[in-house]
Amino acid sequence: MTLENKSLDGIDIQILDILQKNAQLSNSEIAKRVNLSPPATHARIKNIEKNGYINKHVAILNQEKLGFNLLSMIFISTSIHQHDAIETLEDKLKALPEVLECHCLTGEYDYLLKIVTKNRNDLEGFIRKLNRLGIARIQTSLVLREIKSSTTLPITENMEQKKPKL
Repeated sequence: MTLENKSLDGIDIQILDILQKNAQLSNSEIAKRVNLSPPATHARIKNIEKNGYINKHVAILNQEKLGFNLLSMIFISTSIHQHDAIETLEDKLKALPEVLECHCLTGEYDYLLKIVTKNRNDLEGFIRKLNRLGIARIQTSLVLREIKSSTTLPITENMEQKKPKL
């Protein structure tokens, strides 16, 4: 079975949901959970990966245990309007190791950066780096407490709603 030119079926969605919650599970454990043979499960996972539904497998580190105690959200505005200059700026933002996420926005600001630093001094140094990139305006908000942080997409929500009621 291939997934090319075909939407994902319920088993594929289950596999993706299992993997996004714990990518370290063995193929045989995933197979048990979706009631398939290990070879069939392996083939499905390879097809799912081949078709771009999985970007990468990573370990999510504990930032505080590693000394990165200051999480910040930084809104930035630019005065750049030339396409090439915007691409150059975005490449420079992507290259900054402190940047965990960078989003292009509509509204008052052009970008939102989620960054992590070890302390206020490192944050100040990061803001200096931004200033050297020609940023017109910066607004920084420090995260006092993280209420929820997730990498899990709600892909099984539709499946739950479509199940017949007993």
